[in-house]
Amino acid sequence: MRKTYCGSHEHGYNRRAFLGGALAAGAAAFTDMTQLNSLAHSAMAGELKKQQKRVIMLWLAGGASQLETFDPKPGASTGGPFRSIQTDIPGVRISELMPKMAQRLKHTCIIRSLDTKNGDHGSGAQLMMRGRRNEATINYPDLGAILAREMGRADSKVPDYVSFYTQTEGRGAAPGDPGFLGSRYAPMELTASMMPENLKMLNGITELDHQQRADLRELISKKFSKDRTSVTLGSHNEAYQRVRGLMASEKLFDINQESQSVRDKYGPTQFGEQALVARRLVEAGVPFVRVGRAWWDSHGQNFETHQEMVPELDHVMATLIDDLKERGLLENTMIITLSEFGRTPGINASLGRDHFASAWSTTLTGCGIKGGVCYGKSDAKGERVVEGAMDAGSLFATIYRALGIDPQKEYFIGDRPVPLVNPGVKEVETLLT
Repeated sequence: MRKTYCGSHEHGYNRRAFLGGALAAGAAAFTDMTQLNSLAHSAMAGELKKQQKRVIMLWLAGGASQLETFDPKPGASTGGPFRSIQTDIPGVRISELMPKMAQRLKHTCIIRSLDTKNGDHGSGAQLMMRGRRNEATINYPDLGAILAREMGRADSKVPDYVSFYTQTEGRGAAPGDPGFLGSRYAPMELTASMMPENLKMLNGITELDHQQRADLRELISKKFSKDRTSVTLGSHNEAYQRVRGLMASEKLFDINQESQSVRDKYGPTQFGEQALVARRLVEAGVPFVRVGRAWWDSHGQNFETHQEMVPELDHVMATLIDDLKERGLLENTMIITLSEFGRTPGINASLGRDHFASAWSTTLTGCGIKGGVCYGKSDAKGERVVEGAMDAGSLFATIYRALGIDPQKEYFIGDRPVPLVNPGVKEVETLLT
């Protein structure tokens, strides 16, 4: 039977550290539930910026076209109608639909050589969220759950893993999944609103009422737990502490806390506003935020679809880079722009591009990744990789290494060691700072 807990030494240590620390810090840590937003400017936030890594993933659900974004082929029979433009990397050109990113690629690594061999929405999304395929007896955690486990803090007031996916198309194909790590590392999924449901205190309950109820619960809990040792009891107390912490994070999801000028930079689109919330969350210490933008599945009218959606992506990526850089966060925050696969070089009878996983593109920006790099190469028509082929495992190993996490690190399911990437998978060292 598959166990649903990690069982590692580190996991056990973190639980003990949390339980010991939580009772010591106790009510004092949550006395003022309104002050979490001040983390953005506190000494604590400054320390987090120095020591802890963060990731924002821009998930282009449905499969964005590499030919209309980061690997254009103007003039080729597969190239489509858009031109390419020169970027700030000498000799590297991207689609004319991305003029803002063309001026910011010095911060970004383009990978043009993904060969992931899976053109199915569901299993392709799982592969690109986890870096590997599930086994019959193992449900692997996705990247967000791994980073919540590795970079989250047991006593954190903020969520470890937040996922925005508001559109309905493709949502079921790419849910966040903690796999064998268990529900402790599951995402806070936001599908209907940018504000989590049931986060606010009920009307009629004051801060004083809330604190007094917490104090009473803790007093009763201490009396009950006296002379008792129980894993279940510890989990019960831990759950209460985390819920109270999450309640304190309400303001982080409110973009009205930002100045109008900052909101204007991100723009009025849902994608832009969610990216702004993502920046607020990582600034406050959330290890992983995914912002899902659907729907790129352009089997028909591919060029109209990308003419509408790529400029929005260009704007959001560029704004996020500028904002993180201005705040001194880009060195510790990685932006990943990723799909489940790319689009076919061939143009079908509906002027669309179909699913394609043999030679497609992604980008990594900031936090341990070399900027101004264009890695790998597809052939003249974009039909196959001719240089630097990279699979999902190597991409994830590179991400882990850039974040300071050993890709060969092992978790344990019972007595079975499970490394973060499959045996033999290596990171691409030339992409690392």
